[in-house]
Amino acid sequence: MGDKVAPAADAIELRGIRVLGTHGVLAEERTRAQPFEVDVDLETDLSEAGIRDALESTVDYGEALRIVRAAFGPPSAQLLEHLAGRMASSLLAAFPTVSAVVVAVRKLRPPVPADVESAGVRIRRQRG
Repeated sequence: MGDKVAPAADAIELRGIRVLGTHGVLAEERTRAQPFEVDVDLETDLSEAGIRDALESTVDYGEALRIVRAAFGPPSAQLLEHLAGRMASSLLAAFPTVSAVVVAVRKLRPPVPADVESAGVRIRRQRG
């Protein structure tokens, strides 16, 4: 694909990535693992991969999953915003052909006094 960064017309989507982590503002959240769910969009030109049918023409989503999971390791983050930003920065650094990433992180058991399915953030970061 060369060194050219593609326009954000195409994207690789990773949905419902489940990870355990120790992140949150409360001390208990940083000592007891809790479930998180992540969605990622990697905006990149997929036209060459569609023609060549070769992994080297695209983004290896197995490697992207490894990067997302690694972001949940130490150090603990207090805010989901920080955790999502950590993932976005790592994904952009790893894949030079990706022009932008969208990362959504949801805490599946947020410590709030209400019956809520999840609490989360969604960020978009781009090159430049």
